[in-house]
Amino acid sequence: MARESLLITTLVELADNLVDHYDVIDVLTVLSDRCVEAIDVDAAGVMLASPGGELQYVASSSETMRVLELFQVQANEGPCIDCFRDGHAIINHSLADSLDRWPNFTPRALAVGFQSVHCLPMRLRGRTIGALNLFRSLQGPLDDDDVAVAQGLADIATIAILQHRSSIDADTLNDQLSNALNSRIIIEQAKGIVSQSTSCDMHEAFSRLRTQARNHNEGLTDVAYRIVHGTLLVADLDPLKNTATN
Repeated sequence: MARESLLITTLVELADNLVDHYDVIDVLTVLSDRCVEAIDVDAAGVMLASPGGELQYVASSSETMRVLELFQVQANEGPCIDCFRDGHAIINHSLADSLDRWPNFTPRALAVGFQSVHCLPMRLRGRTIGALNLFRSLQGPLDDDDVAVAQGLADIATIAILQHRSSIDADTLNDQLSNALNSRIIIEQAKGIVSQSTSCDMHEAFSRLRTQARNHNEGLTDVAYRIVHGTLLVADLDPLKNTATN
């Protein structure tokens, strides 16, 4: 699919999902996936700041990316951390040249095959609420069009989080960010339950939760909550049509 067509399809999909009580995690997962499809990158992830100001992992395009994002949070080191703190984009940064800057993070990223990183702040009215992280397995710069598309998707993600509100105060913003981060905790718990019960990996477990939510017009967090609290059994989840993982 041509990039222009893919971006139009993505905008339509996002508009369809941005309804009352939409699920932030699912929307940001769609965005992470579309970054990989529409831009010359191999993995994408989104981090959001808690009301206390600490970055937390929210969504990613793959399990490898999820683990790497979590390591950034635990080590308090990496491109997403710097991008969020400084509020400045990191573009076309070679990981091989980053050992001094990120001595703990860089070897992890190189070990899973990434060679360059790009990170864009997610801002609202001068306040940075998170960051979009993009990794490539090849050296070399992103072209200007790719950077523009990435920034556009980062802006869409920010709008999605804030649910198209024309005005928003600090308390409302904090409530929405807290809800998104709490949802992530429930979803991770449900993924673990599904993975353990079916002996599948975490990526497939997440795909099964998303499939169930979409097939039954439910929120992803709602499905995860029911799995965690035992009102929905793992055996009753809809099967995946295609169990291949990224």
